[in-house]
Amino acid sequence: MSTVTVTEFIEARADDVWALLVDLPVRADWLCTVGGVELLTQGRLGPGTAWRETRTRPDGGDQAEEFVVLEARPPHRLVLSSPGIGVDYRITWSLRTVQRRGRGCTAVTVEHQAVPIAPYGRVVALLFGGLAARAVEGAIRRDLGDLAAAARRASGAEAA
Repeated sequence: MSTVTVTEFIEARADDVWALLVDLPVRADWLCTVGGVELLTQGRLGPGTAWRETRTRPDGGDQAEEFVVLEARPPHRLVLSSPGIGVDYRITWSLRTVQRRGRGCTAVTVEHQAVPIAPYGRVVALLFGGLAARAVEGAIRRDLGDLAAAARRASGAEAA
């Protein structure tokens, strides 16, 4: 199993960060690599909620990724699963309020676990594990940067 963990401090309340994170229809508006979101289930976000995102790969091509909510504890924890080829992914978003530079903000930690489910998944993990981990870390950092920018825009709109 491979695990990548990244934390970003976002100068916004946890409730506001959570609202952005789970507003599925507008994810493509603030995630720079997401071209579209298709809801696969209806109703409020909770266990079983599923959607498909079309993301732009570094080589310019598109890739569809499906996500299913395993756990949702607003505004503190969101656990997603995403099936892969020979590997299943589990992505955990943890939000906690902290003091930073004398101001309240939200520490957002994303933990991305890759769990091989087929023999060739283990072989691929051994051969490309470090390279894949760096790519995943870069993608998480980009998504967290997009989330922080969207939170700044949202709080600026509220202040106006």
